[in-house]
Amino acid sequence: MLDEHRVALHWEARPAFEESFPRLKTSEQLYQADDKRLTCAGGISAMDMMLHLIQNRHGDALTGQVCDAFMHDGMRQPGQLQRMQTVERFGVRHADVAEVIELMEQNLEEPLTASELASFSGVQLRQLERLFRKHCHDTPTRFYLRLRLERARQLLKQTQMTVVDVAVACGFRSPEYFSRRYRAVFGMAPREDRKMAPELSRMALGQDISAGLENGSLQHPL
Repeated sequence: MLDEHRVALHWEARPAFEESFPRLKTSEQLYQADDKRLTCAGGISAMDMMLHLIQNRHGDALTGQVCDAFMHDGMRQPGQLQRMQTVERFGVRHADVAEVIELMEQNLEEPLTASELASFSGVQLRQLERLFRKHCHDTPTRFYLRLRLERARQLLKQTQMTVVDVAVACGFRSPEYFSRRYRAVFGMAPREDRKMAPELSRMALGQDISAGLENGSLQHPL
């Protein structure tokens, strides 16, 4: 159903979705609207998408009335950012530190070295380390590691990728090292943490039902 269509997804769900459905094209936009498909990133963007649909079909006047009824400031355009800027999300007010954090988030699967981060941002490595200690109360290396582990936790809870595949997708070449660092940060091993994810239970149940319908062991409720 989604072939040849771009899919708008919540920023948090995109990594897991892209790993699970590599053929499909995802979008960073708040919503994607074409003649046959409407997808949105969830949350308030669903309101923006429906306002877009109302505007296209019924014009600005009705769109404004709907906004008033819902006490909504107005329709956001699809290209607006889903997430707050790095400065707001991390409380970082230094431009060089914010730039480096963005570089880290863009390179989780193939991590850059601390020297490469410093080089790309145009500051000396020692200066970068001082800036991170001052503004993030951490070193660049530990901060980067935490970002990769948080991405790994998302994938563990939202996909059925193996622990080894999750480790590789987050830049860990040694599963043993990945497990040690994961336990040190989250207090439990990756497999233990995964068992607590309700998303995976629902996914597994859905796959069991689909398999049963295909092989005839289950009857379709309709």
